[in-house]
Amino acid sequence: MTVRITFFSLLMLVLLSDCNSQDTSKGMENNKINPLLCDPEVGICEIPGTNAANGTTSVAAVTKPVKIIYYTDPICSSCWGIEPQLRRLKLEYANSIEIEYHMGGLLPDWSYNSGGISKPSDVAHHWDEVSLHYDMPIDGDVWLEDPLDSSYPPSIAFKAAQMQDAHKAILFLREIRHMVFLGKKNITKWAHLSAAAVTTGLDTAQLKHDYENDARKAFQQDLELGRKLGVRGFPTLLFSDTSGNQVKVYGVKPYQQFENAVMALHPEALKIQYVQTWKGLFAQYPTLTTREYAVLSGVDKALATQQLEALEQEGKITRYSTKNGVLWRVK
Repeated sequence: MTVRITFFSLLMLVLLSDCNSQDTSKGMENNKINPLLCDPEVGICEIPGTNAANGTTSVAAVTKPVKIIYYTDPICSSCWGIEPQLRRLKLEYANSIEIEYHMGGLLPDWSYNSGGISKPSDVAHHWDEVSLHYDMPIDGDVWLEDPLDSSYPPSIAFKAAQMQDAHKAILFLREIRHMVFLGKKNITKWAHLSAAAVTTGLDTAQLKHDYENDARKAFQQDLELGRKLGVRGFPTLLFSDTSGNQVKVYGVKPYQQFENAVMALHPEALKIQYVQTWKGLFAQYPTLTTREYAVLSGVDKALATQQLEALEQEGKITRYSTKNGVLWRVK
């Protein structure tokens, strides 16, 4: 076992759960589990027919004390659900962690019929339920109005963005999630991917070139690495230290479990006391959902809502409302 025994009690908190996702190497057979039917109580989109990571596969070199290999997908609702925890982790442990984003290939195509879902329109109600459970705005009507046939195109586009600028790529991923989860945009279409690139300051011509060429290979490399690491679903976060010890956090978990993983590998990690004012938070993250603002500012949702509405009235932020929640953007 690669994780030190002294960390056993903390590792017991890293629980594996079940949800539904898809084999990343081929289309789903009819008797496989539906990738978009995820039980929000569990918080995982799982790949059926794979084995859990055995903890022996090495990961990329670590430059900070803790490296996190993060497997996600642009349309993974559970991944959207952990944004508040993930953003807090980035703020509090910026000196101790670095996060490397990888695409998991949640939805290759629609070649299956299971779990009560046989076509895109069947996902709409499920996404609305997930939104309420995670308290993160998601409008499932995209599956009724302009459904996606795969999550591969936006995943490849992310890899193209990553080839330009790793930081801008994360902003790009956030923007296309705004589009699909809130704006009901089909992010397999180049027009939307190009618009997201403009918003996040990417070179759109270069993005298109890489999207049509090397980014496809990079995406396939992500899928292959995921298989080697035993990634079974999303979100999966593989924490490792400079000695190769590893801890996995699988699915939507309370913030404490993410923090425990860092401390298990780097007990000397110091928590940063980041600025929790609205200016400080929006300086770090130009868009915040109400729940994200509440989590990062350390207040309950009622007070968070009150503060955000006051800022809106003062003209300092704007809101984007959906039937299942609000996204706030600094002016």
